[in-house]
Amino acid sequence: MASLKSLTKHPILTLLETQTSLRSLQQIHTQLLVHALLHDPLSLNHLITTLSLHHNSPQSLLYSHHLLSHSLPSTPTLFALNTLIRAFSKSPYPHHSLHHHNLILRYSLRPDNYTFNFLIRACAQLGMLCIGSSAHAAVMKRGFASDPHVQSGLIRMYAESGSTESSKRVYDDIESPDVIMTTAMVCGLAETGDVDSAYGLFEGMPDRDVIAWNAMIAGYNRVGRPREALGLFKRMRSDGVSVNESTLGSVLSACSRLGALDCGEWVHRFIKRGGLGLSVALGTALIDMYSKCGHVDRVMEVFDFMREKNVFTWNAAIGGLSMNGASVACLELFHSMLECGVEPNEVTFVSVLRGCTVAGMVDRGVEIFESMRWVHRIEPTLEHYGCMVDLYGRAGQLEEAVNFIHSMSIEPHVGAWGALLNACRLHRNKALGELALSKIVEIESGNDGAYVTLSNIYAENKNWGKVSSVRKLMKSRGVKKEPGFSVIEVGGEVHEFFVGDKGHPDYSEIESMLVEISRRLRLAGYVSKTEQVMFDVEEEEKESSLRMHSEKLAIAFGLIKLEEGVTIRIVKNIRVCTDCHEVTKLISTLFGRVIVMRDRNRFHHFRDGVCSCMDYW
Repeated sequence: MASLKSLTKHPILTLLETQTSLRSLQQIHTQLLVHALLHDPLSLNHLITTLSLHHNSPQSLLYSHHLLSHSLPSTPTLFALNTLIRAFSKSPYPHHSLHHHNLILRYSLRPDNYTFNFLIRACAQLGMLCIGSSAHAAVMKRGFASDPHVQSGLIRMYAESGSTESSKRVYDDIESPDVIMTTAMVCGLAETGDVDSAYGLFEGMPDRDVIAWNAMIAGYNRVGRPREALGLFKRMRSDGVSVNESTLGSVLSACSRLGALDCGEWVHRFIKRGGLGLSVALGTALIDMYSKCGHVDRVMEVFDFMREKNVFTWNAAIGGLSMNGASVACLELFHSMLECGVEPNEVTFVSVLRGCTVAGMVDRGVEIFESMRWVHRIEPTLEHYGCMVDLYGRAGQLEEAVNFIHSMSIEPHVGAWGALLNACRLHRNKALGELALSKIVEIESGNDGAYVTLSNIYAENKNWGKVSSVRKLMKSRGVKKEPGFSVIEVGGEVHEFFVGDKGHPDYSEIESMLVEISRRLRLAGYVSKTEQVMFDVEEEEKESSLRMHSEKLAIAFGLIKLEEGVTIRIVKNIRVCTDCHEVTKLISTLFGRVIVMRDRNRFHHFRDGVCSCMDYW
């Protein structure tokens, strides 16, 4: 590419290198027009390249695009067009890269390897395979198929366009792929979810840079394998690889999924020590991590510390307070958001409505729901409607909940009927529960949670015939109950327990603790809530089944391994059952422990025999 230094410079043009704001560059543009300097192609190209190369904000990029469009038919240089193609390939407007590539052909300029490298990057951004294939054909025609940067770009482009096989073919055709090409292949496979193939390549790399490590960690997160993501992060640290913001963002995401507070706090300490500044993205990720680990105090500590916040930051904090049952604080923060002039979006209102639900503020929830459309011009989505049904249902206003479903401006979905079904479980309304299940099954026949909830309604009323009919219906339709599991982090290690799991290395200690828990519960006069055990068997057998639920195993392990006074934090993949919920409340009193449990529906903070959900979940 030609150097900018070769351009003839007028005194006005020298100002381009000292000005930083778009407004200043627009003023220079005006002066160039006044002095008729834009008739000189070199001056025009100098202005365009400065706008796109050194001031590549979306506004300045679009300004440079319009400037070029209005200056044609003056001939742009290849350097200027390549610069625009590169800048737009990394912008929210990658389609403009295609336009500028067409200008190269229109003015009979000869594209070079830089042209195709940037063009392929734009095609990857667009994710349009047909355009990417055309760019590949042009690469072959122009003789740049062996350029390593172009090859790497093609690998990524095909992968990001959803054609992993084409990506592999490009990689396999390279005689001796270097680290950059292999990294591109690893990134492409990981981003499309083929993490096992990506890991095979990754393991075979003699040298791995931070990009390859980040791709694998993010890839494991993407396919719901956060334990492997954290395991890889530990290897990365032990290998002495420097981490960056992208690494930490992925690690915090994995911590959020697992409730791995120790690891998340390590990241926070690393940032505080000056490894990286607390950017908006990292700060927001920290807030999300602390929220999903049930550490509300830290949520607001990070939020208050952040100097710069965007709507996602506010949403993360409001959502964190809401999901942890801090409804009053959630609504106060929402009010502060409005006072600060930050415009809420759809996500904001989901969290605020959930906050109203937990607090039982029906009137306030209705008011906020109405303000979405009439004040903030946001049309309610299915999730907002589901929140409103939950709001009415929690308060016991089942008739209002049904009327609200029937008044929805869009077709009721599983979330709305599921919220009604859950309310029917709480308030033991079998008739409406049956209606809700029938509607859910019409929409989503394989929804195991709905069948289980209705079965629990019957079981609580000891209607074993109906329980059996639900089980038979599930079997006939091929619906299987999702196996419950719970995870707990101890000493930086994540431990996973399944129902009835006896395979843990410390099971003998866990079993002894379960016996001690049962002894204390009996002394306290507790009788197991066996109603929801889905088998019509002897009470003693039911109690044994309940004792081996995954969250109880995790709690027993936490009582053994965590020092007194340390909060026990558990993440469960399905809704906690009534017996486990009651037992956990008692354990918090009998053992003097705070227990934070995150299940499929919400957070439960158990302290002194009381749960933050107020026994509604």
